[in-house]
Amino acid sequence: MLIDWNDIDTVLLDMDGTLLDLQFDNFFWHTHLPKRYAELRNISLQKAKNIISTMSRKMKGTLNWYSTEYWSKELTLDIYQLKKEISDQIRIRPFAQEFLGQLKLRGKKRILITNAHPQSLELKISITKIDTLLDSIYTSHQFHHPKESQKFWQALSCKEIFNPKKTLFIDDSIGILEAANQYGIKHLLGISQPDSKKNAVSLDSFSSITSFDEILPVV
Repeated sequence: MLIDWNDIDTVLLDMDGTLLDLQFDNFFWHTHLPKRYAELRNISLQKAKNIISTMSRKMKGTLNWYSTEYWSKELTLDIYQLKKEISDQIRIRPFAQEFLGQLKLRGKKRILITNAHPQSLELKISITKIDTLLDSIYTSHQFHHPKESQKFWQALSCKEIFNPKKTLFIDDSIGILEAANQYGIKHLLGISQPDSKKNAVSLDSFSSITSFDEILPVV
């Protein structure tokens, strides 16, 4: 895929499913958490999965959906500690480090914007050290609105100076890419295989890549 890097000053990047393998999050929510919840409540694993799935659908697209504090309270479990139990599965996606390094060499601003709760963000940074390859990091929780909301983008623009027409945004969520498009971000790119254990999927009308090597080198 050809990208006109001369037309880009800033690169906004999602974390889970973009810079980091979404396999960790999928395993946590679909396997590890239900198992622990079933043990706590002394119920079947399938019933635990059904309960968590029902609760999750109601919160999808809201900050609570991403909040470790919210789920800790609702499920009476320490979500942060449960994530730490499997933190060895947190991994950077292939060629992400090389991509970020080349962006720096070309003088592009590298900004992480994530819906991850600050606790999850802290854990993943402690494992991957991805912060050393970024210029700024923002979580939607500090703006009180998820990336799906225009209020997030308005709040971000008040904290970070960037020209939407000279910005590339990379994310694995169609809904969030649509929100960025609505805000006016000119260059949009999806990740079609955010989870290395699952097959690639179509992102509808958005251009997408499965791996960062498809847009390397940054020249």
